[in-house]
Amino acid sequence: MGILHTVNKSPFERNSLESCLAFATEGASVLLFEDGVYAALSGTRAEAKVAGALDKLKIYVLGPDLKARGFSEARLIAGISVVDYAGFVDLAAESDKVQAWL
Repeated sequence: MGILHTVNKSPFERNSLESCLAFATEGASVLLFEDGVYAALSGTRAEAKVAGALDKLKIYVLGPDLKARGFSEARLIAGISVVDYAGFVDLAAESDKVQAWL
């Protein structure tokens, strides 16, 4: 499956997401969790960069972390998939490598 990139920091506090998107190669996957879920929300300054990355990357968001921050799936950028904890495990297990962006 390639590389699974994980981002758990808000794009409004750190540059983890920006670095991840710059280095992720076509066909890789990105999982946004913890405060990284803020990058998946439409109507933010991160939207254009994330939406543009969907052309070459598969982007996922951890549903429980999204809900824990008071957001519904209706707020997501179109094209982002929601996974639960089992889905997170499946993504990691199916990937050749997991790269955490701190």
